[in-house]
Amino acid sequence: MNLLITGGAGFIGSALVRALLSPEGDEPLPGLHSVVVLDGLTYAGNPANLDAVRGHSLFRFVRGDIADGAMVERVFREYAIDGVIHLAAESHVDRSIDNAAPFLRTNVEGTHCLLETARRFWPRGTPNRFLHVSTDEVFGSLEPGAPPFTEESPYAPRNPYAASKAAADHLARAYYMTHGLPVLISNCSNNYGPRQFPEKLIPLMILNALEGKPLPVYGDGGQMRDWLHVEDHVRGLLAVFQRGVPGQSYLFGGGEEITNLALIRLLGRCLEAHSPRGPHYYEGLITHVQDRPGHDRRYAIDAGKARRELGWSPQVTLAQGLAQTVDWYLAHSEWCDLIMKDVYDRQRLGLAEMNDLSS
Repeated sequence: MNLLITGGAGFIGSALVRALLSPEGDEPLPGLHSVVVLDGLTYAGNPANLDAVRGHSLFRFVRGDIADGAMVERVFREYAIDGVIHLAAESHVDRSIDNAAPFLRTNVEGTHCLLETARRFWPRGTPNRFLHVSTDEVFGSLEPGAPPFTEESPYAPRNPYAASKAAADHLARAYYMTHGLPVLISNCSNNYGPRQFPEKLIPLMILNALEGKPLPVYGDGGQMRDWLHVEDHVRGLLAVFQRGVPGQSYLFGGGEEITNLALIRLLGRCLEAHSPRGPHYYEGLITHVQDRPGHDRRYAIDAGKARRELGWSPQVTLAQGLAQTVDWYLAHSEWCDLIMKDVYDRQRLGLAEMNDLSS
């Protein structure tokens, strides 16, 4: 298989690439002939995330925009692509509120471009696979005590980012129904782990805390989220790509709901254990700020289908994963400095963008 991974220099994509091409352990995807990463290297794509596999004989990298039809066609032709795991996306909710246009281009037009190219290159009935990776935010907000999201939950996106991903999901499903394209869809809860771009909640809180900056919490901090370690998500993606049924969707979640405020306090305790600053130092940095417009109150995932049909289950508990993540950021200050200096505009680290909760 010649596998195309879009967004492969990003947080989740690069974790998937490293898992596929790691020299350690069993081959996670038998029959793999090449791994072609297609990434536009926008602000959240980091080539350093792929340093560990750069010399691998199966690794190929192409810089490009997934909404550029001619470029995508060249990639399919040149590398004889017969499998796609589509992760490329604009994913920051606050950015989508400020300007939805990039989200429509990448998440909707880009997904359509990939689907259409695959349709033209893959005859009906071929064993190829196209995994479209999405988010639980397409289902909207859950009331307290309501059952978690399942694959049958109705779509009810409440912000431009979620709406763009919902549109992409519908396109993917339509290409299966109309053209017989072997599409699979996955929806995940909030991801976290090493190498996550520092506009996301967990790395931003860690880096702010280490610099003694405020830890801004939207509203009362009671927004509830289900957190999934990126390595568990990668195992889920490989499981659905290999064993999932085309036309079906699969949900992945960590099964550990926690409020934003409780999560930040837990991070403070992890930091206190690894980088002590005195009793309650980190908790004293917590600052409540005005809530974000249309802020979803609760997400929760029922991953029962993935457990039953794919044999998948999360292996990393939230406590273990947060401790590991804090350790990684403490040990890789040079990575953080490079991101903050060369990619991220420090002026954008204001309250409007500090507390995004997308995966």
